[in-house]
Amino acid sequence: MSNKTTQAIGRFIFWSRWLQLPMYLGLIVALAIYSYKFFVMLSNLVVNLGAYGENDILLIVLALIDVVMIANLLVMVIIGGYEIFVSRLNIDDHPDQPEWLDHVDAGVLKIKLGMALVSISSIHLLRSFIDTKNLSEHTLKWEVIIHSILVLSVIFIALTDWLIQYKAAQLHKMKHGGH
Repeated sequence: MSNKTTQAIGRFIFWSRWLQLPMYLGLIVALAIYSYKFFVMLSNLVVNLGAYGENDILLIVLALIDVVMIANLLVMVIIGGYEIFVSRLNIDDHPDQPEWLDHVDAGVLKIKLGMALVSISSIHLLRSFIDTKNLSEHTLKWEVIIHSILVLSVIFIALTDWLIQYKAAQLHKMKHGGH
């Protein structure tokens, strides 16, 4: 294969990352839908406040927190994923740039996403524990099992990322004469 052909294939493969752009734009639409859902739930709470008991209010507030956590997850995937896999955002001087974006890489993003999923699962599990009268023991058991698996998965991902970073640092030291 000629050098020009190899270069053209390489440029095409590198360009293919832009095929993710419609997916990120679709996630922005999903974020808008969650924003709408949040305000519908909030307005329903405000309008019907007198009809709700303390437990009902707590469950609705936890549902609002759940929506916010999912929105945070979407923002992390949209901004972090785009920055890592598609193109730089070039917002270094923007006063609202998220702090975490300065040091995000694929490993950090996976851990942050995993932690967000555990947080969402925790809120959902708390809602289930508060509203146990409407859930079967079987359903509650499976929610606890799934949550536990998510927690263990995040721990495993974090340990794997730490090990990769540690090994990379060791190799760097060996290459550059460190001890």
